[in-house]
Amino acid sequence: MAHRIAVVALDDVATLDLGTPGQIFWAARDAAGEHLYEVVTCSIGGAPVRTGGGYSILPDHGLEVLATADTVLVPGVHSGTVLERGVIPAELREALQGHRRIMSICTGAYVLAAAGLLDGRPATTHWRDADRFRALFPRVRLDPDVLFVDDGDVLTSAGVAAGLDLCLHVVRRDHGVEVANRTARRCVMAPWREGGQAQFIERPLPPATGPSTAATRAWMLEHLDEPLDLAALARHSRMSVRTFTRRFRQETALSPAQWLIQQRVEHARHLLESSDLPVDQVARRAGFGTAVSLRQHLNAAVGVSPLAYRQTFRGSV
Repeated sequence: MAHRIAVVALDDVATLDLGTPGQIFWAARDAAGEHLYEVVTCSIGGAPVRTGGGYSILPDHGLEVLATADTVLVPGVHSGTVLERGVIPAELREALQGHRRIMSICTGAYVLAAAGLLDGRPATTHWRDADRFRALFPRVRLDPDVLFVDDGDVLTSAGVAAGLDLCLHVVRRDHGVEVANRTARRCVMAPWREGGQAQFIERPLPPATGPSTAATRAWMLEHLDEPLDLAALARHSRMSVRTFTRRFRQETALSPAQWLIQQRVEHARHLLESSDLPVDQVARRAGFGTAVSLRQHLNAAVGVSPLAYRQTFRGSV
């Protein structure tokens, strides 16, 4: 029997968010071509729902269909009391409780948080909504830098295209890489996307009111294969550790350690793509020291091992 996914459409729903689960999960099929998922859409009272695209939809179901779902998914919304005050109707809050798996795309995380489903848990949402989200839901461990968060039975994603990433991740988790890759090909999308939301954030440089960490960042790039501790970086920049850390985050929106790992991963990827160096040598040249460390960091960044990554780009290992 196909896994049933119930999508909850709320007023002023984000149009791509609403269509994403129907497309990705519809495309997920087994080797015989049989559908692995059934997607149904509902609204409060089965009422028509306005979309952000300037038209309305009429879902086939009311919230009662959630009781039959294996997974519940809440797309993002552009307006409403959930974004303004962190409040949802009591009947929706009750209907969202007790499900085996629940997901959100973009600002759909507000709905899950308003239902109390994210308290004390890691989650993400669109980077532009991070500050407002934190103010409304301080008990949620928000990470606005990632494309999605998989916390087992609760999964959240960033905005728009990140919903595609999350749905494909669920296919991969449920049925394995082969099915996920076949689904991605059918949808003409990449099997995975590297990086996080940080690459998309509008981040103008702060006013030049003091020393910059730019020269130290350039120096770090030339010494990725060496131990680079925070004290040494602060000394190079001629700042205190505290000042260096604060200035670094202002200029990059990352901690020195996060930025360094990101650059080392990028260098390792370059070496894997452009050289025949053994993986342990790639690890040393990128500053990870061991192949095990490289494998852990590369897998966290792009979801594959060094050998699999090289095979993707070079066709052989």
